[in-house]
Amino acid sequence: MSAAKSGSPRKRKGGHEEHEEHVNHERWLVSYADMLTLLFVLFVVLFSMSNVDKQKFAELAAGLSAGFGAQSAAFAGQTSSLDGAGQSTNVVPIDPGTNPGLGGKGDAKTKEQKEQDEAVQRAVAAEKRAEASADAQAAVKEAENLKKIQEQITAALKKKGLQDNVKFTIDERGLVVTVVTNEIVFEGNRAELRQGGVAILNAIDATLKGLPNNLQIDGHTNQLNVKTTFYPSGWELSTARASSVVRHLAAHGISPLRMTASGYSDTRPLIDPKDPRSVTMNRRVDIVVLSSLPADQRVLLPAAAGTKNVTAAADTTTAHD
Repeated sequence: MSAAKSGSPRKRKGGHEEHEEHVNHERWLVSYADMLTLLFVLFVVLFSMSNVDKQKFAELAAGLSAGFGAQSAAFAGQTSSLDGAGQSTNVVPIDPGTNPGLGGKGDAKTKEQKEQDEAVQRAVAAEKRAEASADAQAAVKEAENLKKIQEQITAALKKKGLQDNVKFTIDERGLVVTVVTNEIVFEGNRAELRQGGVAILNAIDATLKGLPNNLQIDGHTNQLNVKTTFYPSGWELSTARASSVVRHLAAHGISPLRMTASGYSDTRPLIDPKDPRSVTMNRRVDIVVLSSLPADQRVLLPAAAGTKNVTAAADTTTAHD
């Protein structure tokens, strides 16, 4: 009988037996189990993403909107076409809740998404209304403070009988004290203060000195087409008149660091140049008590004050600036 019979163990040198290697035919179960585990984790994550706390979502959206200053299109449910896409191509927002494979709750999830969008929009609108209300309240309070300053200046002028030479208005800069530069304040084509102008400034400088506000002094000429005698043009004349007022106020204790002087020639008329009163009314110096409010609140000052453009009785016209 042959020793090399099939299936019998073979011998190696030294007398040790050599067995055939055992092959494991069940290793695929390990990979299959790993795949099932990953699928299970994936569906758990998708399910958790499809259940959003509406209140927390609205709070998050409102916070992001406040931080960036505008409502995000992502929270408003807005869509836009992709760059380079054809005219007939639409971008469809993907909602994980509309997948029929997740329990057939497509319609319910769509409604829930709409409710979330509406909640976000209400939160953003309420926040904007609150900001607008806060700005309006600040403007009203500032307008009241400026009107108190106006009352103080008016009372000081009445003591000297000079109230008719000064007009008041409130614009987006603050309180504008308009000193009409007729012959009482400046001579024609000159920038030196006359005794009447000195008297007006002396009556109001005490009030201005006690204010924390900065002051802007603006010089203006009328629209008469006449040659300025002592200055190259109305620009130099209007600036010189504003500078004269600044020097006078500085000499009476108002810090020069609080004041600026500007000349506008005839570019900013107070009333229509066709009006006969414009010859004297547009030839003026404005002392502007500047508001300290931010720009988005200062623009509300005229409406908060309820003021209109200044009008005055006609004055005697003169044929010079």
